[in-house]
Amino acid sequence: MVQGNILISEPSAFGDLNFHRSVVIIANKKESEILGFIVNKPLTYSINEVMPEIISDFKLYFGGPVEQDNLFIIHNAGHLIPNSIKIDNNLFWGGDLEKLVTLVNEGILTKNNIRFFLGYSGWSNEQLEAEINSNAWVLAENPFKDKILSLDSEALWKNQMIALGGEYILWSNTPENPFQN
Repeated sequence: MVQGNILISEPSAFGDLNFHRSVVIIANKKESEILGFIVNKPLTYSINEVMPEIISDFKLYFGGPVEQDNLFIIHNAGHLIPNSIKIDNNLFWGGDLEKLVTLVNEGILTKNNIRFFLGYSGWSNEQLEAEINSNAWVLAENPFKDKILSLDSEALWKNQMIALGGEYILWSNTPENPFQN
């Protein structure tokens, strides 16, 4: 597993409400743990409802089931935001929150540059490896790089199923809940 790669939930993950039809970007891989963010699960409220000092109404995303009361950020502006942590080439997470708020409020960072999350997804290396081996996840290179921030999050999982090809194409067309078909 490499930082910057994506995890695509297998259709067999049906029933796991946290990760059903999820695409997760691996933001930080350490020797003993992996941290990532679900990039395709928008919440029903926006960032200014959580942080009133931000005047924009950017969507807020469910990043994962860990620390859901904490705010996390992925962006492609590491050169503008001090203390950003590099994920891959032009993709970063975290950084100086005060500077970030200023850049968003001044319109320098747009919805294509940044994504806000409540919570994150975390695993031990062994746990994630076991989940991949049990067909809960497909590990793939992130073909979008920093453009993942500007993609239609609603169609991301389906499009990744189509890109995987084979039997995954069939799964891409199933309804959200196959039992309601």
